[in-house]
Amino acid sequence: MTEVARAGAGPAGPHITAVSNAAGAGLVKDGYDPRLTNSDLAPLKRQGWTSYNFFAFWMSDVHSVGGYVTAGSLFALGLAAWQVLVALLVGIVIVYVLCNLVARPSQETGVPYPVVSRVAFGVRGANVPAVIRGLIAVAWYGIQTFLASNALVLLALKIEPGWASYAQVGQHGFLGLSTLGWAAFGTMWVLQALVFWRGMDAIRKFIDFCGPAVYVVMFALAAYLITEAGGFSNVSLNLGSIDHSGLGALGVMVSAVALVVSYFSGPMLNYGDFARYGRSMAAVRKGNFLGLPVNFLVFAVLCVLTASATVPVYGELITDPVETVYRLDNITVAVLGCLTFMIATIGINIVANFVSPAFDFSHVAPQKISWRTGGMIAAVGSVLITPWNLYSSPETIHYTLDTLGAFIGPLYGVLIADHYLVKKQQIRVDDLFTMDPSGAYHYVKGWNPIAVGATAVGALVAICVVFFAGATAASFSWFIGAGLAFGLYVALKNSIPAPAADVRG
Repeated sequence: MTEVARAGAGPAGPHITAVSNAAGAGLVKDGYDPRLTNSDLAPLKRQGWTSYNFFAFWMSDVHSVGGYVTAGSLFALGLAAWQVLVALLVGIVIVYVLCNLVARPSQETGVPYPVVSRVAFGVRGANVPAVIRGLIAVAWYGIQTFLASNALVLLALKIEPGWASYAQVGQHGFLGLSTLGWAAFGTMWVLQALVFWRGMDAIRKFIDFCGPAVYVVMFALAAYLITEAGGFSNVSLNLGSIDHSGLGALGVMVSAVALVVSYFSGPMLNYGDFARYGRSMAAVRKGNFLGLPVNFLVFAVLCVLTASATVPVYGELITDPVETVYRLDNITVAVLGCLTFMIATIGINIVANFVSPAFDFSHVAPQKISWRTGGMIAAVGSVLITPWNLYSSPETIHYTLDTLGAFIGPLYGVLIADHYLVKKQQIRVDDLFTMDPSGAYHYVKGWNPIAVGATAVGALVAICVVFFAGATAASFSWFIGAGLAFGLYVALKNSIPAPAADVRG
C-alpha cells in the first residue's frame, strides 16, 4: 500500500483551494510553487471514476481502427490465425499487469503521470519523461486521426464514386496525402478538438459510448462475413506461412507478443493520467481486468474471425476493418460501419493521445500552458509529422511501434524501479510541488541524474537495436529499454542524491 504523506494538510496546514478546471477539480495549496503547479496538475478534490469507466476507457482504447490494423498486421509475420490470437492474449495480460503497477501512485495521490514522475526524476527533471511522452502522443494522435480519416474518405467515395480522382495522391494531392484525404483528416481533427475542449467529464461520457458502439458493428460484420463464407467450416485459421509446430513459430509468436505490448506502451506509461480519477485501486484493477484480458479476448476473436473470413469472401486477406466495411454491397450498412469506426477511433485518440500531452506540455510551464493549450499543441504537431507515412504498411507499422517503444520502455522501467524498490511506495505529495532544496524530490537542483542517465542509456541501446539488430530483435525494443533502465536504476540506487527531507511519510 502506498504511503501518501500530505504534509501540512491538517487544520494548521496551508490553505487548500478547490479549483474547477477542464481536467478536474485540483487542490491547490498556498504553499505550492507556481512554477510547478496549476489546477490541472494539483491533487484532485474528488475521485469518482468507477470500474465501468475504466472498462469503457479500455474498450475505446482497444476498439479502434489502429488496434484492428495492428492485430491484423500480425498475419504479415507469417502466423496462423490461432497463433495471432494466442499472441494477442498473452500480450494483453502483460499489459494488464504493467498497467496496475503504474496506476497505483497516481490513484493514491490524485496527480497525473508527469507529476508522479517527479518522485523519480526530480521536480525539474520530470520534464524529461513529460516531453518524451508528449511528443510520442503527438505521433500517435496523428496516426489515429489519419486512420479514422480513411474511414471518412471511403465513406465519401461510397456515397459519391465520382470523387475517386480526388482520393489519388498523384492526381490531386500534396505531401503524400490526397485532396480528399486532407479534407477528411481536417474534419476528424476538428471533431476531436471539439470533444476535447469540453473537458474530462465530456470525454468520460464520450468514451462510455464509443467502446460498446463499435462492438455492435464488429459482431455484425463478423457474422455477415462468416455467413457469406458459408459458415465456420469454410473459414480457415491456418493463414500463415511459417512452420506452425516448430521453434520458428514460437519465436515469431513471442515477437508478436512484444508488438502488442509496444502498441499499448503509450497509454500504459501515462495510465496514471486516468487512474488518478479512480475511486479506489480496487475499482481501477476491476476495470482493467474487464477492459483488458476479458474485453480483449472478445476483440481478438472478432479480429481473427473477421480477417480470416475475408479470404473466402473476397479472395484476399483484408486486415483493415474500414476497407472490409467499404466492400459491403449494402450502402446503408457500409455507411453505418464506417461512421462507427470513425467514432471509436476518435474515442481512443482523445483518451490516449490528447489527454496525455495536455498534462505533459502543461507540466513544462504550468502558469503559461493550460491543459487545453497543451492538448492543442499536440493537435497542431500531429499534422506537421505527416502521420500517413508512419502507418502505411505492416512493415512500417512494426517499425513505428518499435521506435516508439524504444523511448517509452526506459521511462516505465525507471518509474517502476523507483516507486516499488527504491522509494518503497512512499510519496510526500506536498514535496511534489515545491522548489525548496529541502524537498524530498529536489535532488540536484531539481534533477535526479541517475534517473535521467538510466533513461538515456536504455533508450540509446533500444533504438540501436531497432535500427541495427534486425526486425526480430527490434520487436523487443520496449522490453530491452525498460529492463536495462530498470536494472541500471536499481544498481545505482545508492548513488541517488539523498533527499534532505524525511520521505517515510
